[in-house]
Amino acid sequence: MARAASKMWENYCLRPSLHSSPSLIPVFLYGTAWKKDRTAELVYTAVQNGFRAIDTAAQPRHYQEDLVGDGIRKAIADGLVRREDIYLQTKFSPIGAQDPNNMPYDPSLSVTEQVHASIKSSLHNLRPTKDTTSVSDSYIDTLVIHSPLRTIDMTLEVWQALETYVPHQIRNLGISNCSLPILAELNASSATKVKPAVVQNRFYEDTDFDVPLRKFCRENDIIYQSFWTLTANPRLVRSKPVQQLANQAKISPAAALYTLVISLGNTTVLNGTKNEERMREDLAAPQEVQKFTRANSAAWQELMAGFRQLIGDSA
Repeated sequence: MARAASKMWENYCLRPSLHSSPSLIPVFLYGTAWKKDRTAELVYTAVQNGFRAIDTAAQPRHYQEDLVGDGIRKAIADGLVRREDIYLQTKFSPIGAQDPNNMPYDPSLSVTEQVHASIKSSLHNLRPTKDTTSVSDSYIDTLVIHSPLRTIDMTLEVWQALETYVPHQIRNLGISNCSLPILAELNASSATKVKPAVVQNRFYEDTDFDVPLRKFCRENDIIYQSFWTLTANPRLVRSKPVQQLANQAKISPAAALYTLVISLGNTTVLNGTKNEERMREDLAAPQEVQKFTRANSAAWQELMAGFRQLIGDSA
């Protein structure tokens, strides 16, 4: 049964893993890829403006996980949030996704040992205070495999190594850049104790907008995380349903696309804007669309039907 939204347009409740308590995942995650030296500043600004979920990775090639930690620690120290108010997600990135000159682990190690070294690094980077002893209090809400490994057996080996941290230091597990057969194998395998809680994929035309995979997610209590939502979809931004929603709900076309994607069900969106005004506008958009849907139910249903038709989703 698909997870019901705990608060419409605000967050979902992830299925608890093993003996952990359920975790809340907001409908918007702040994406920290390619933020470079501005990472800490932008993470702090995102939290200051209302983001309560942060996505990063132990992959210095595209992310500065240590600076993500700096931004969160500053927000905690300044009293903006407590650690438990933030949904914090990072990734284990296989060798092929890493900069060979800057990895969080020794590539000559076994896959299992690479996982342990990567997690040790992430727990240190994302500790709640500057004091390094606070690493004992460090935890990750969801750990995502950045991409499947060369074989399903290697992917399962990584998954099993990650399971040893659940539920105390890692609450939930997920996978990114994943096809439906691999997701189905992870979900069904008798070799795994913790089932996937999230899948983070590009939402774009080249994969037919992941229609079958998203259906599988809805049927198996898995949250679909959409990324590259704006960059890869200029045609959708210009489309009639998106433009009509933007005009009628008085939000930007970008925010209109985000809310339509969120409305597909069991779906959250990565948002990596560096613009503070857009942060506020995007975060406010779901509530504006909720008001619109309540006052204009028939018009909303027509817009959603048109949007689903554009992406080939008949659900």
